[in-house]
Amino acid sequence: MSYKEVLEKISEDIHNELPDNSAITTIEFEGPEVAVYSKKPRVLVDDETIVKELAKKLRKRIVIRSDPSVRLPKDETIFAINELVGKEGEITNIDFDELVGEVIIEALKPGVIIGKSGEMLRNIIAKTLWRPRVMRTPPIESRVIKTIRHLYQEHSKQRQEVLRIVGKRIHRPIIYRDDTIRVTALGGYAEVGRSSSLVQTGESRVLIDCGINVGSNTPNNTFPRFDLPEFDIEQLDAVVISHAHLDHSGFVPYLFKYGYKGAVYTTRPTRDLMTMLQIDYLDVANKEGKTLPYEQRDIRNSVLHTIVLDYGEVTDITPDIRLTFHNAGHIIGSAIPHLHIGEGVYNIAFAQDIKFAKSNLLDSANARFPRLETLFIESTYGKPQDILPSRIECEKMLRNIIHDTIQKGGKVLIPVLAVGRAQEILVVLEGLMRSGELPKIPIYTDGMIREASAITTAHPEFLSKSLRDRIFHEGENPFLAEQMKHVGASEERELIIEGDPAIILATSGMMNGGPSVQYFKALCSDPNNALIFVSYQGKGTLGSKIKKGITELQMVENRKTVIYHIEMAVHSISGFTGHSDRRELENYIHKVTPKPERVVVIHGEESKVTKFASWIYKTTKRESLAPPNGTTIRLK
Repeated sequence: MSYKEVLEKISEDIHNELPDNSAITTIEFEGPEVAVYSKKPRVLVDDETIVKELAKKLRKRIVIRSDPSVRLPKDETIFAINELVGKEGEITNIDFDELVGEVIIEALKPGVIIGKSGEMLRNIIAKTLWRPRVMRTPPIESRVIKTIRHLYQEHSKQRQEVLRIVGKRIHRPIIYRDDTIRVTALGGYAEVGRSSSLVQTGESRVLIDCGINVGSNTPNNTFPRFDLPEFDIEQLDAVVISHAHLDHSGFVPYLFKYGYKGAVYTTRPTRDLMTMLQIDYLDVANKEGKTLPYEQRDIRNSVLHTIVLDYGEVTDITPDIRLTFHNAGHIIGSAIPHLHIGEGVYNIAFAQDIKFAKSNLLDSANARFPRLETLFIESTYGKPQDILPSRIECEKMLRNIIHDTIQKGGKVLIPVLAVGRAQEILVVLEGLMRSGELPKIPIYTDGMIREASAITTAHPEFLSKSLRDRIFHEGENPFLAEQMKHVGASEERELIIEGDPAIILATSGMMNGGPSVQYFKALCSDPNNALIFVSYQGKGTLGSKIKKGITELQMVENRKTVIYHIEMAVHSISGFTGHSDRRELENYIHKVTPKPERVVVIHGEESKVTKFASWIYKTTKRESLAPPNGTTIRLK
């Protein structure tokens, strides 16, 4: 059966199942969805069971869209929505996504827009024939989210073409019924950085993560091993990104530079955050005079090819692979991709970076899957000795260090990853000051932290339940506390350095560059100041060297060698990490359901992956592997 015949068969089934008065105009494969365009969408939307039963029968994702010809003009739609909702909903912005026929409504009181049992939404659809997507007004405006929406509007036709191309690849007839399944280690195996795995079936090629090793100085160790014979960009069907950190998402635009035309699947927060980080990566590399692996237009192309999914949403991404994202607990939007291959043939989960413990920001990683034969799991803290202090202990340590430093009149510098650790630490600091355990001194954020926090607060549904309750029910948003101050210009740094005691959160977290290095150089010679590491320091990074105890640092500035003497107190609080420690990893192996037949240990230094893999085998008596990069593992 050809692709055309598949579409015709699906169309015939849909016409037969839906009411005669549905007024269907077009049926298209758009990415993983079957888009049904109708001149009377309310006939189908009002009775949700019709579409649910149809999707269940066809085993496809069905989405109902109004035919563009019947949608109310945008200005009339805005007027109609404001008239229907009134001032009570406190609408702050109305935008449109013409491709999917959505009107995006941002409001301070989204519950009013939704109405009792969704009544207001149905009224909006009936009046405008646009499908409403209601969002709580973000407390901090995000430039990146605004840019992405603008891209979607400006390139609506290109996005539509992308979805149709992707749809053809997903819904093509299965040709090869070979049950062989292989995974090739392209990066992040027996190392931390440039994570990338290639999953191959007889029919499909799927890339799980596509990262950069930001701590490497040589191209051979910086990028995934796309030189291996197993990788062929022409045959690549889909790219799945677990989360936004550059060691998992930083190389995605490179694929589009060299001709990839398929989709990138991720969560909505990950799409926004990885776009922010990729733009910054280019900016930093350009300033440092490094060769750029891709350009701004490649990032834009990547965004236009990105399809966002929620946790628990099952989606076809190739003819024989279904993808489901589960919460990873690592950073906002981070996911454990679960691949269901064939009709129950095989199931794989990639627990790339997970936190199997509740944090201030996020709920604990998911450990329950419908089916599971092979589990890929990280081992960043995989040695038996890698037992980290509890969250309560870490908060106490942080409080004591800051309190002592303030008493001496010093300043506290905390290098942080802009995404994840920065938000966790901000929530902790706000809590300590709110409770009176620390005085309310200024907390300065420098680098991309404010933008990352803006994106974080734009997606509250991905935050922990306790934090959501604080923000929405108790009216306490830690990111808006009065002592939080963002550094908007480099001139402000000098005033902060010379000013009163303060806490400074600055990127980069591993001190590879960025404002954290500038603050360090200015503060390091004063013993009254303190430096606190709160996240993993990659091998070879400046942060790693300082953490190990160097007392003198030589740096080349304006063609001259400058020596910095490190007199400030250096502390490390490892328990704030977004990774699971050894105890949590062991707990995850015990709790994961169902029990996998095989475990592949990845994302850790060589000694850590081998020791953790050995423990897994001895404890579970299941096959356990710790392969290096370049290895191809046959799973079936």
